[in-house]
Order: sequence, then structure tokens, then C-alpha cells
Amino acid sequence: MPVKILADSASDLPLHFYKDNQVTLFPLKVHLNDQEYEDLLTIQPDTIYKAIRDGQVPKTSQVSPLRFEKTFTEMAQNNEEGIYIAFSSQLSGTYQTAVMIRDQVKETYPDFKLKIIDTKCASLGQGLVVKEAAKLAKENATFDEIVQRAEFLATHMEHLFTVDNLDYLAKGGRVSKASAFLGGLLNIKPLLNVEDGKLVPLEKIRGQKKLLRRIIEVMSERGVSFEEQTVGISQADAMDTALEMKKLIEEELHAKEVMITDVGAVIGSHTGFGTIAIFFLNKLPES
Repeated sequence: MPVKILADSASDLPLHFYKDNQVTLFPLKVHLNDQEYEDLLTIQPDTIYKAIRDGQVPKTSQVSPLRFEKTFTEMAQNNEEGIYIAFSSQLSGTYQTAVMIRDQVKETYPDFKLKIIDTKCASLGQGLVVKEAAKLAKENATFDEIVQRAEFLATHMEHLFTVDNLDYLAKGGRVSKASAFLGGLLNIKPLLNVEDGKLVPLEKIRGQKKLLRRIIEVMSERGVSFEEQTVGISQADAMDTALEMKKLIEEELHAKEVMITDVGAVIGSHTGFGTIAIFFLNKLPES
């Protein structure tokens, strides 16, 4: 029996990916207009961006503990082995909740084998780890082989991103309000990255062209062997910029593949529209 791969919607992979690759999806939740929605299943990013433009502030919450319990119990009853590739524990309580529920299920089913990986990644950075794990599972790789590769990719995944307006991240407590204030002045664009699973402002750059050029410079400083890896771009209502970024990465770094996906409703609730994020490896696994 192949190893079962599980992931949450913060990985910003399209819905068809889960169906096509037999990956179990755990949706995080979005709260808007006194309604609760399941990311990717009952709400789409466009709804979030329109709400933000209209002055609303969507809230988000982690995966339902009951959904974890139902899935984990069914897996244990079916003697299935699984690997759950989870959203950064520094940005959501989802990982901790999953670990707690797994441990509860193991009290009844002590032989239940489920590895929960805290990727310390977000959006398509997490998604690229999920994608590789699903590929390995399809190829009948062993449990330990998949865990080892997934943990390696998560550890070496770089995140670079920029947002149109830091206010949304500040409202959610993801960056300081002082950083947000400075970002709105004089067409200054923030460049942020993720360090140990947390969002950290890197530098501030004036103007879009300079920003994209700087992203390429940082990628070339941090990344390795782009011709052997897939670079991820996730975009929030900023496809033109994403395509411009893709062209630069292909022309200057000669990436093997550049994959573009949408920033999902949960991540988009915190970043707002106009977000571009780039994900790549700073070390490649040995083949």
C-alpha cells in the first residue's frame, strides 16, 4: 500500500492537484461577513481580494480538529501509513493541533504510523514540498525515503516575497506596524523572507522594476543549480507581475521549470492583493 500524503490548503496548490495525486486536503478556514468558509473548497481568492478592496477584514482559523480526528481515525482503522506536510508552526496553530489529535488517536490505535512535518514553510514553498512527496509516493518510495526528502526540501526552501501593502500583515500580527507604516511611503516596496518559519522584512526598495531586479540578485546569491530545480511563484491578483518575474527567472537563472499558482484565500487574507512570492532551494538533495 503506497504511503498516504496529507497537506493543508496553506500550501496554495490548486484543488485539482489533490484529486490528481490522491493527496488528502485539510482546508484552513476563512471568516467573512459572519460566514465560515473552507479554503479552496467553498471560497476562492477573488472573493477575498474583492472584500479587502471593499474595506472588509477577513479572519482566518486553523484546520478543524474534528476533520483531523476523522481522517486520522479512518487511516488508523485501515492500517494506512501517512505523512502530513504541514503549514509553518510559526504562522498557524494547525501543526500543533494535528500533533495533539494524532497522539489522541494513537491512544486507541497504538500502531498508527503518521509523521507530521512542520515545514516552517508557507504558500507554494510548502506546496513544492507536498508536490515532491506526492511524486515519491506515486513511485512507491518508502515511508522513510519520503520523510527524509520532504524534510530536506523544507529545510532548504527559500521564500522571497513582496506585498502591495504591509497593513494586512500588520493587522494579523505577522509583521510590525512600524514596518507597515514605512512600506506605504514613496512607492517603497518591501522585500520579505521567511526565517525559521517566521516572516522577516529583508529590505525596502523603491519602485517595481528595481524590486524585481533585486529579487533576481537575491535568488542568485542564495539559490543553487536553478537549471535542476522547479522555482515556484505564487501571486495574489498580480498575474502580470508574476509572468514578468517568470520571464526574468527563465532568462537570467535558466530554471528547469517555473510554476505559478494563486495565493489562496487564507494566505491572501493576510497578504492582501498584489502579492508576489518566489520559492526556490538553496541546496539540492543528492540524487
